[in-house]
Amino acid sequence: MIRLSPIRLIGPDGTQHGVVETHDALRMAQEAGLDLVEVVPDSRPPVCKIMDYGKHRYELSKRESKSKSAQHELKEIRLGRSVKIDPHDVQIRVDQARRFLMAGHKVQITQRFRGREMMHKQLGEERLFKICQDLSDVAKIDMAPRTMGRAITILLSPDKAKIDSIKAKLLAEGKAQEEEDLAKLEAEVAAQNALDEADDHDDDDHDGDSKKDKKKSRGPKDDRSNNPVDDEVADLLGEI
Repeated sequence: MIRLSPIRLIGPDGTQHGVVETHDALRMAQEAGLDLVEVVPDSRPPVCKIMDYGKHRYELSKRESKSKSAQHELKEIRLGRSVKIDPHDVQIRVDQARRFLMAGHKVQITQRFRGREMMHKQLGEERLFKICQDLSDVAKIDMAPRTMGRAITILLSPDKAKIDSIKAKLLAEGKAQEEEDLAKLEAEVAAQNALDEADDHDDDDHDGDSKKDKKKSRGPKDDRSNNPVDDEVADLLGEI
């Protein structure tokens, strides 16, 4: 029973009707053969939507059941095989982490290092903390960065209160919340991680190459635009 009046009304098709009296909203719901449901009760005026309440409860229970069954799943996202990963590729991985978190999964983000990059682990730590800031609207730090071999990892868990608030806001704005295709996302991340792993093995096969050989591969024909991260790491490592 909705006791407050007026309310902010959303139609069954997502149409915004603005602020209306509760009795008018109830009449509109009855004429449509549907229910008037309070979707954001804490706002003033409260936000209500005309919908099939039974169907709404069923969909909520399905989501809750799916969330509970997957709440202990851990997803790993690797930031390439080196701190020289391109900023665009970092953003792709941040977006992937966000989608996992929104679906209720914990996410472990791993930054790996190659060669002398281990002498400058602060670059990886700074990147991980920047990612935490980017995801602070949906996540909280479950485990601070820690070193594991030639990598640094951080564990994030979904912030349920913040995620619920985002979903409620989307609903209030009449925006449909599409269900994440986790199978497709998992396959995408798995392929990405496998490619990084393959690149690592390839690097191991060529560890015997001398610096001289590496320098020879750089010539006028390889005059590409530099990644600023590459330049920063090269300066720190003393590379020419």
